[in-house]
Amino acid sequence: MLFNEGLLVDRDLFLGLSLTVRARDVFEQVEHHFADNEGVKIHYVTMGEGPTLIMLHGFPDFWYTWRYQMADLSKDFKVVAVDLRGYNKSDAPKGVQNYAMPLLMKDVIAVIDDLKVEKATLIANDWGGAIAWQVATYYPNRIEGLIACNIPHPAGISSYLAANPQTGQYAQDFKKEGAEKMLTPEGLANFHPNLSDLERERYIEAFKRSSFEGMLNYYRANYPAAPADSSTPAIPAPVRKVKTPVLIIHGMRDQALPAGMLNNSWDYVDTDLTILTFADAGHFVQQEAHEKVSKAIRTWRSLDL
Repeated sequence: MLFNEGLLVDRDLFLGLSLTVRARDVFEQVEHHFADNEGVKIHYVTMGEGPTLIMLHGFPDFWYTWRYQMADLSKDFKVVAVDLRGYNKSDAPKGVQNYAMPLLMKDVIAVIDDLKVEKATLIANDWGGAIAWQVATYYPNRIEGLIACNIPHPAGISSYLAANPQTGQYAQDFKKEGAEKMLTPEGLANFHPNLSDLERERYIEAFKRSSFEGMLNYYRANYPAAPADSSTPAIPAPVRKVKTPVLIIHGMRDQALPAGMLNNSWDYVDTDLTILTFADAGHFVQQEAHEKVSKAIRTWRSLDL
């Protein structure tokens, strides 16, 4: 029993009421939609009205990773959070070829088209960010700005991995045949820090609906191959530069994508670039430093770039 100002409250009742209150977050407030990319249905949710912000998650995740930003930014923006193909309520086509980057980019364009807007700002983490960098590069007429959360430019990742191949060993392991058999919904939920019981339940349910094979096909189709001889530096390929303003937000405790991958990011952007780092956050910076991330997005988005 709990005692509060002379009132006895049953502990189980108190915890039950707390879970009920927690349930009234963005999970229960969003509107659900589906965009179509040549027969592949892409699920996304929306909140609020105003300029359009489209949020893309990474591995292993689903649209709910952006819950804090959605709750805050929906006061002034139309916030849109997407389930990438293979995840949660989006379709999960079979075959590595169905996770090639050109198709992933078209998923994003399909969402923009379905929203009936000409342009949007992309906010993205991990694989969602890898897709967002490419969309900003190859569809500049559809993108107002890019906010990359713990996802360096792909060229920066490749350059770093060429010199430090051990950093990407986990990804090379993901590419192996049958690697998806090692994944479970509960294990994937453990990737996320500080989940409440209710939030963890939502993650597990989303991962039960997801395709583990599809998740790992992102790596098989797009992750750089391990260098055959790391002692011989590869000649970097020419990089087509991004011509839309970019904000990079990076949690410095990220071990999968360390901050060294940000080196020379300015070489890949042909306009204004802002880099903001948070010392006490890791890979899921949008959750681990959510107040700072939301404030940074709002402040940067208000700049006259």
